[in-house]
Amino acid sequence: MSKTIIVTGASRGIGHEIVKIAEKKGHRVYSISRNIKALKDYSFKYPRQVDLANEDSIDKFSLEVKNDGVKVDALINNAGAFLNKPFEKISKKEFEYIFQVNVFGLSSITRKVLPIIDSKGHIVNITSMGGINGAAKFTGLSAYSSSKGAVNILTELLAEEYKEKGPSFNALAFGAVQTEMLEEAFPGLKAPISAKEIADFILDFSLQGQKFFNGKIIPVSSTTP
Repeated sequence: MSKTIIVTGASRGIGHEIVKIAEKKGHRVYSISRNIKALKDYSFKYPRQVDLANEDSIDKFSLEVKNDGVKVDALINNAGAFLNKPFEKISKKEFEYIFQVNVFGLSSITRKVLPIIDSKGHIVNITSMGGINGAAKFTGLSAYSSSKGAVNILTELLAEEYKEKGPSFNALAFGAVQTEMLEEAFPGLKAPISAKEIADFILDFSLQGQKFFNGKIIPVSSTTP
């Protein structure tokens, strides 16, 4: 059965692969990015230019979806900003930008989509193993990993707040995945999992995972710890 899905950060990497797979399976996918040219170049069916740092942009998008007369089955909050830099060299502006995209932008799109998401729907936040208490940490990722830690806690809080009326909220915390963003941050590093492989997993989880999980931060990593 065809579902309606919103995917943020769809212009490249994991988000791009999720949209490709979902559309091939016949789902209606609103692909979101600030880079509308990339989305159109991919010939995605429902590309939308949305700036997650701009409330007006998000308002416009949510109104468009509402006017389409559809109920959203899944929101995949995949968009993210990454920074690999020693803590003492990170400016206040840089730290704020990471949180603006990874935490505040995610919060805004989630809040605006809630009125149009099905009560049995699923909001999936893509986070990182670096944001999990006790997991291995890496130097240079203070801004990025702490922002993902904030999203993990937010996920738990929203699941509690909406547990009676829905939708469900879960987070998938990934280790290294081979994407353009990883290559830019760690040149030469080869991750054990491709963006395409993980995209297939995320799509299935977004449509089925809420039957088994709510308010969970699920580590997805083939390495230990």
